[in-house]
Amino acid sequence: MTRLRAVEWAKTSLIVLLTVSAVFLAYRSGLFNDFFSAAPLFESVAGLVRGTSGTSEPSGSAIKEAARPLVIVITGEGGWRYGVKYDTESRNALYDRTSSILGEALGSAAQPNEVSEEEWRTALTGPGVFFEYIMPVNLSVLDGWLGVRMSLAEENVPLRRILVSFGTERNRIYYQNGDNGLFFGADTASTAGIAQDLESHSSNGAFFAFETDIAGSAHAPYMLIMPGNEHPNLSAALPGGPGEPMDEVLAALGHGNEEYAEYISEGMLVRVGTQFNIRADANGRVIYRPIDWITYRGEAPAFSEREMIEIARVVVGDTIGIASGDAEVFFESLEHDAMGSGVVSFGYYISGGRIFLHEDKPAARVTITSGLVSEIELNLVSFSLTGGLTWLLPERLALAAAGGEFILSYSHTGYEMLQPSWVKHES
Repeated sequence: MTRLRAVEWAKTSLIVLLTVSAVFLAYRSGLFNDFFSAAPLFESVAGLVRGTSGTSEPSGSAIKEAARPLVIVITGEGGWRYGVKYDTESRNALYDRTSSILGEALGSAAQPNEVSEEEWRTALTGPGVFFEYIMPVNLSVLDGWLGVRMSLAEENVPLRRILVSFGTERNRIYYQNGDNGLFFGADTASTAGIAQDLESHSSNGAFFAFETDIAGSAHAPYMLIMPGNEHPNLSAALPGGPGEPMDEVLAALGHGNEEYAEYISEGMLVRVGTQFNIRADANGRVIYRPIDWITYRGEAPAFSEREMIEIARVVVGDTIGIASGDAEVFFESLEHDAMGSGVVSFGYYISGGRIFLHEDKPAARVTITSGLVSEIELNLVSFSLTGGLTWLLPERLALAAAGGEFILSYSHTGYEMLQPSWVKHES
């Protein structure tokens, strides 16, 4: 037994040695450089704020998507269509099955060419999988979320809608430019065989507006119309006073054991430490700022769009993201300058609907200046599904009445109970 154990130990050691050697050689050869050179894989949220973590030492985690598509549609052979739009669990399960299809297609795509809207529509009605984000996302950001490296000519093109069209031998990628509305297509090296994994689905009555003669469909041709008109009610809970969210945010940012002075100013609880200033009110609003004299240790990096979004996602995920209940916190917008500074905003989403806060405040807003997180604004609310449902005007009729694209929405103005409604979509 001892001899057998020694043999097994030797085999294990050899496997580990070969694995480590392979990784080391890949690292030295630059194989991973494309993925990690621009990816801010930080060791801690505190490092992002206090300048003690940089991009040169990845923590081992990968970039995660800061938003997911709110709409996913599968169209099969024969034209049957399965769409998910208002069921978070089903959407996440379907995205987990189809994101690799999108990533493989984008990662192997040739240079895109402009195509006609007719070709785009023909592709939408054929076999394929369609993704729609609530807000435009740049291709240069999307490649990080999907873990691929794209060679597309217009990586900074903003898009909401992407389609992987299944061919007999190879798939083709299509997308609509969010700025000018033009359509583009590109051949890919991804195989059509992956489409067979989706054949377990069947039609659930979903269709695109352009496939109908509904009044108003011309102004929202690619809105997915779903059958049914019942949508869930929500309950909202604010933190138990301003001190509770303050404690959680300070702990997440590495200030949990630091001393501070505390006072009330303009109705807000304020704490000032040697390295931070934080204030909060009874409505869950928290504003954090590092003290001005804290500077980046070393040369301040000029972050790309993808890096700024990833930095903000890490901060938001470890603060507001763990306190939102059944709601999701998704990236919505980035305003930035050429120097690598910017403001990244996030919103609350649940069951395919957007939650609008009082005065249209964001769920979170992260400001990055000269390589540091210089301000964090959080509006902490925990949302829960109550189990109750509200009947809304069916989407087919709502489209005719609205004359344009609309989304499911909830309005949180301080009341505990929230009911759904339709609201015009604003990109």
